[in-house]
Amino acid sequence: MTELDDLRFPIGRFNPPASNDASIRGAQIETLRMLPERLRGAVNGLSDAQLDTPYREGGWTVRQVVHHVADSHANSYVRFKLALTEDWPTIKPYDEAAWAKLCDSSLPVDVSLALIAALHTRWVALLESLTEADFQKGYEHPEMGRQRLANVLALYDWHSRHHTAHITNLRARQGW
Repeated sequence: MTELDDLRFPIGRFNPPASNDASIRGAQIETLRMLPERLRGAVNGLSDAQLDTPYREGGWTVRQVVHHVADSHANSYVRFKLALTEDWPTIKPYDEAAWAKLCDSSLPVDVSLALIAALHTRWVALLESLTEADFQKGYEHPEMGRQRLANVLALYDWHSRHHTAHITNLRARQGW
């Protein structure tokens, strides 16, 4: 792994788990439950200048990362609901890099932190209600093919830890 890979993927690249039983899913749901608090803690006390610092050269700023998490997790929540109410729906991908350049990605991070907190309260409640059969449902991603909800949950467990680590690792490197 190169230094750039270490900065881009501070917890490693996503690898789907070999098995995804209820105990593993419980830990993944707990990650989603804790994300709002952990993300808020990761940015706590940062100045605007620090929030506008990229986590790596050529990467998003801390502010953009927080707003990206809100965007990405909102999309995933909707995709879960579509998968639970339709038969393998085809979802619409979005250009996350383009979204990160839109004006709402320059808002104070508290806006997205509040959205993430409310969203995760609902998402975790939904996830905790799902049966084994529900986790085998999914959606068609035009670029990635069939995505089972059990694997998508694993991805968002990783995504939560991945982006939080971008911020906490930057803070550690900068001595913030």
